[in-house]
Order: sequence, then C-alpha cells, then structure tokens
Amino acid sequence: MPAELITTDDLREFKSDLLDDIKKILSSPLNPSNKKRWMKSPEVRDLLGISAGTLANLRINGTLQFSKVGGIILYDYDHIVQVIQDCTVNNSI
Repeated sequence: MPAELITTDDLREFKSDLLDDIKKILSSPLNPSNKKRWMKSPEVRDLLGISAGTLANLRINGTLQFSKVGGIILYDYDHIVQVIQDCTVNNSI
C-alpha cells in the first residue's frame, strides 16, 4: 500500500474544517451542551418559533408542563424536547 504525504497545507485545511465543524455544533440551538435545564417563556418562544398566545395555549391544554415560581413561568428543556419527539407525525402511508 503506497504511503501518502501530508503537507502542512493539508494540516491547516484540516484544522480550519475541524474548527468550523466545532463552531457549528456549539452554536446549534438544540445542542444539549448549550441548553439550560429551566427556560423562561421568551426563551421557549424563540426556541420553538411561536407566539406568546400559542405558548399560553400549549400551557393551558396541558401540552407543555411548567412550573411557576412567583410570577415567573419556567419550562423544563428535556420535557420540551420529549413533547416534540412524541408529536412527530409519520405521513408515509
């Protein structure tokens, strides 16, 4: 099997690609290492891309569980992810 020579340019390109991939992973909104355990309403609305009224409806109809501490409503990130996974629709009929 012939040996391949790796040049310093190859290593620089590899480093650049690797750093780009790491930055992309770390900036992902659903990346578990970036998540907080408890999220406030504005954070949940941004995460899901929904309005305040839609979030209130999800809370009222029991779709999203929440905790209320004083006047602050908190949502468990893991529960939000679980709800999204449980509501996945398969239309391949």
